[in-house]
Amino acid sequence: MAPLRFAEGEHQPGSWRGRRYLTLDGQPAFELSFWCGTCPFLFERLPGANRTLSADALTARLNEGLSGADAAVIELASQLVPEGEYLPLLVEVAPQLVYPAGKGDYFADEQVRTWGIDSFWGLPGYPRTPYYRAGTRPVAKSARLFEFVVPMVPPSWNNPGTVSRYTQRHGKEPALTCLTVAILDICQPAGAAGVSEPGLAHWCLAHFLLDGHHKIQAAAQAAQPVCLLALLSIDHSLAQRDDILAMPGILRHP
Repeated sequence: MAPLRFAEGEHQPGSWRGRRYLTLDGQPAFELSFWCGTCPFLFERLPGANRTLSADALTARLNEGLSGADAAVIELASQLVPEGEYLPLLVEVAPQLVYPAGKGDYFADEQVRTWGIDSFWGLPGYPRTPYYRAGTRPVAKSARLFEFVVPMVPPSWNNPGTVSRYTQRHGKEPALTCLTVAILDICQPAGAAGVSEPGLAHWCLAHFLLDGHHKIQAAAQAAQPVCLLALLSIDHSLAQRDDILAMPGILRHP
């Protein structure tokens, strides 16, 4: 059985669906965006996100560099991810490490401009983890793609010596590659008073990092690009199938 699963929690009173989760070893690892479609985007780290999923054979193959969505690597990766239909993507990103409420935090910046602060807490969303921004780009006149790489454990858990060794590799051939399972959540705000971008749809592509925690930290520190082999879930994204299948073309155009 794969260690990762997408799951739904118990229905809350008055709610038509339970909360969405990514689980690791049967325990909730991240809470994800709610189903409503107009709710803001969310990934929030939970206690179950307590280990990486690296495997020696998989890491070695990824470090050899990939020219495409390699079938042998995908076969190895399939042992980690939930059963379902995926769109494999090989993309290059220039990751930037950000901290909640710090400079560049999506939840305290772009999300607030579209949804405002949380009406109950009176605060911006809080992901409870450092994460990496991987760029933004327009999708349409009133829609924008936001790309994230979400580590299963924070960078402070990484081995500094391993990060240093990967830092020396960046910029050389073959290009280092990380493995992610990804979801595309399309969040269309219903409208909020006092916000500066009330009608902007957020296409949020979240890569949950399976193999490559040291590599992506090294890339961020060295200001170098890194490749992601992403298995984009068609079954568990909050997006129409056609929108998911359009992602390769969208990601090719900055």
